[in-house]
Amino acid sequence: MSTKVASGKTTAPKAKLLDEFNASIMFDKELYLQDIEGSIAHVKMLSKQEIISNEAKEKIIDGLHVVQQEIEEGQYNFDISDEDIHMSIESRLSTLIGDDAKRMHTARSRNDQVALDFRMYVLKSNKELVELLFDLQRVLLDISAKHTKTLLPGMTHLQHAQPINFAYHMLAYVSMFKRDIERFEDSYKRNNISPIGCAALAGSPYQTDREYEAKLLGFDSVSINCLDTVSDRDFALEILFNISTLMMHISRLSEEIILWSSSEFGFVELSDEYSTSSSIMPQKKNPDVPELLRGKTGRVNGNLISLLTVLKGLPLAYNKDMQEDKEGVFDSVKTAKISVKILSEALKSMRINKEEMLKATKKGHLSATDLADYLTANCEYTFRDAYKLTGEVVAYAEENKKDISELNLDELKKFELKIQEDIINTLELETSMNARKSQGGTATCSTLKQLEYFESWMKIR
Repeated sequence: MSTKVASGKTTAPKAKLLDEFNASIMFDKELYLQDIEGSIAHVKMLSKQEIISNEAKEKIIDGLHVVQQEIEEGQYNFDISDEDIHMSIESRLSTLIGDDAKRMHTARSRNDQVALDFRMYVLKSNKELVELLFDLQRVLLDISAKHTKTLLPGMTHLQHAQPINFAYHMLAYVSMFKRDIERFEDSYKRNNISPIGCAALAGSPYQTDREYEAKLLGFDSVSINCLDTVSDRDFALEILFNISTLMMHISRLSEEIILWSSSEFGFVELSDEYSTSSSIMPQKKNPDVPELLRGKTGRVNGNLISLLTVLKGLPLAYNKDMQEDKEGVFDSVKTAKISVKILSEALKSMRINKEEMLKATKKGHLSATDLADYLTANCEYTFRDAYKLTGEVVAYAEENKKDISELNLDELKKFELKIQEDIINTLELETSMNARKSQGGTATCSTLKQLEYFESWMKIR
């Protein structure tokens, strides 16, 4: 049996099994710093408003600093009987400074207290993930700058389609991660609103100053409706969605790295530092990093669906179900952080095999569309007729075990006499790639513009 700091209506001692089932201290201790910072701001406000004395404020703040030091030095006892981080800290503070600790909870509830702590944690995590994504962007831009002329097959349906350059392919992921950064930044701005002062659900009868307290904690403003505020976990859903989208992007890149590092492709080789070997086959080097990244995406998706499911039927305001909001967020944040870090490091040390990429471009008739465009522009064909004739040329090349780019002028004239010698250059793979110089295209000149754009975008962040 256990005794709580606050008992309320229920006076009988609680069953140990209920303590185990009801308590959140073993995971919400993650919020200790936010809880202490929030309490310091709160007592400063209470003192300013003359709700508590300046002496009580100073004793509480000094005591909270002692509690913080004990936690950070590993000298603190997280006791399940305290139920949650708020009661744990208040209980320890009472031991340190006596009854003045009880004044700390004036004009607030655990409902707005946890809403504050959790929101502060999520906002901090948003900023940390943005910084890690900037590091990843820099790695991708460094790789891209070296490979604006490195040919590889661009694919649709995982089939060879048209020649592109490797920088262009990497910049597609830079574009994705840019959107991820913007999502985290937008979420930060939208959710940087203070919930403290809402108390249980209806506000407080004390003459508090919510704006002052919000300013102390770095919030842009205070929430409008207290009933909504203590019920709101949109900020948690947003970071879970943002992380799921980020991890989906990471998973797509990971899938390509896994494919590219196989013997069938041979486009890249992961360093030994970020690979593992087989326990039975000594010749193998396994791409465990991208495989784990791909797998962890399912984990964070599950955390998002879990919280959506918890919240979908809850009446206003706070319900104990909402205790289930934190573990998934903690897990997704931790997963996303290490995932972005290790992807950055694995990419830095990854070897890029330009020769194998070039060899692969000579399979699949990647410049076939260029022949169709040539016939349309120079031989008075409609595109559909040019498309049909190009299909016949491709079939001929297949029969003769050649790529379309390897056919000579005489072979091409068998299909259309108006074809001139300039077709040979047109069908060359590098020419084909560089022909696509429209805005956002793969031509080296277009890729360099994209690279310049992303580098400029990074500088102004």
